Order: sequence, then C-alpha cells, then structure tokens
Amino acid sequence: MPKLKTNKGAQKRLRVTKSGKIKHFGAGKGHLLTGKRSKRKRALRRGVILSKNDTRATLKLLPYGA
Repeated sequence: MPKLKTNKGAQKRLRVTKSGKIKHFGAGKGHLLTGKRSKRKRALRRGVILSKNDTRATLKLLPYGA
C-alpha cells in the first residue's frame, strides 16, 4: 500500500496532542493589534482544541499525526 500524503497547510497550522486531540491557534494576531484590547490579544495567545466532529475530519489531513 502506498504512503499517504500529509496536507502541508494543515501540518503548519495544527498540532496533534499526545492524547490525540487537535490543537490550533486562532487567527487575528498578525497585524492591526493596536485597536484590539489586551484581554483579546492575551486570549489569542492560547491554543484551542478542536471539537470531536472537526477532529475526525482533520485527522485525515494528518495521517501520521504530523
């Protein structure tokens, strides 16, 4: 059976935790930060765990847990 290709866009944006959950960082931290409140910018620093429904579909993009 041939090797499966990893989706490179997903590989750069998502991480698989040791328990198998998918972690990602939200958008909105790149520029125009002076207009955003400090609380909002602090919240954007933290990663977010995807829901179970999204995780099932996303794991197909990362066949080897990249």
